Amino acid sequence: MLAYDFMQRALIAALVVGFVAPVIGVHLVQRRLALLGDGMGHVALTGVGISFLMGSSPMPTALVVAVGGSLLVELVRTRSRAAGDLALALLFYGGIAGGVMLSSFAATRRPVSLTSYLFGAISTVTRSDVKVLVATAAVALILLAVFGPELLSLSIDSDSAAIRGIRVRAMGMLLSALAAVTVVIGMRTVGLLLVSAIMIVPVAASQQVSRSFRGTMLGAVVVSVVCCVAGVTAGFYASVPPGPAIVLLALVVFAVTAVVGVRRRKGTARNQVDRAAAATVAGAT
Repeated sequence: MLAYDFMQRALIAALVVGFVAPVIGVHLVQRRLALLGDGMGHVALTGVGISFLMGSSPMPTALVVAVGGSLLVELVRTRSRAAGDLALALLFYGGIAGGVMLSSFAATRRPVSLTSYLFGAISTVTRSDVKVLVATAAVALILLAVFGPELLSLSIDSDSAAIRGIRVRAMGMLLSALAAVTVVIGMRTVGLLLVSAIMIVPVAASQQVSRSFRGTMLGAVVVSVVCCVAGVTAGFYASVPPGPAIVLLALVVFAVTAVVGVRRRKGTARNQVDRAAAATVAGAT
């Protein structure tokens, strides 16, 4: 598989997305914004449509449009949570409708296809795509490292974060922008309709067996990277779409960890009951 240049680029893209996506996704899950990635994916589709119409590169255009949409949603959310939910829903519908409409206009000039952006086409990733992807991911990780403590405080309790002097609105906008960036860098690997899954499902799987925020993040990264590499490998050898394969593998891991987590919690509860009973007997004696 590694004898082919396009598969080398595909694996690099998969590794980058597999590492970055759950690092951002764990904050979204903690803030109960798991569906934000879907909204950003739809908005990014409008950016892809604009790039088709203008003849520009899809990734930078989608990045600008998605980040702009994420900032708009966060501004609305800070004013009213209900209004924020409505704004996110409007982005869902308007984003995909705008992307399809603009692409249809561009199709009158030259052949265009949204399929590779909707569901991913990792074998078509070019060297320039890899460079943009790696550079964008590096910037996102640097910002996350610099503002990590503030984002963690915001994710745990926004009210307490505000009392501590943390700029809640600015940090919320930063997190939304990072989510938009993650969606765009993952669109060629998993596709805009599925990239949110690789941000959320590995985190959900890790939560079943982890007891801390850091443990959840590390476990999610491991799950995500393994599933991304395995999905790309399956796509090469089994001739299946890599994007859906990655997501389905992540869902399988979630199902396994969910069973393990339930058994572990039952065992912990049983041990606590046994200890309490033993303490009661010892006290009576």
